[in-house]
Amino acid sequence: MNKEKFHIEFVMGNASQSSLWRMISQIDGLSEWFADEVSTDEETKQYTFVWNKTSNIADVQFIKPSCTIRFHWLDDEEDDSYFEFALHKLELTGDMTLEITDFAEPDEKGDAITLWETQVDRMKRRLGV
Repeated sequence: MNKEKFHIEFVMGNASQSSLWRMISQIDGLSEWFADEVSTDEETKQYTFVWNKTSNIADVQFIKPSCTIRFHWLDDEEDDSYFEFALHKLELTGDMTLEITDFAEPDEKGDAITLWETQVDRMKRRLGV
């Protein structure tokens, strides 16, 4: 079964772009909301994410500093799937938004969205948003 691409966007209120960038791209920020532990290998641009002592490794496929970072799980058999974090500023209000792009099996898409919502809520609490 092919995975479906989906986008979800979260208004992050008055959180600064630099604090959001730290949360989505730096090991200390990612370990506050995304995974139990995070480490990186600067040479290979690979991040190791650990949940409940189980680790997954992701390559950084694309990065636009302070704006977008895209990861691809090494164990994902679909070469064209990834997960991406992108920051945008709303012109009208000045609020920051976090857009997440991910892929999921059609019957698992709802669960994937719920998981992202839970994780981003955790991030918002850490940021005081």
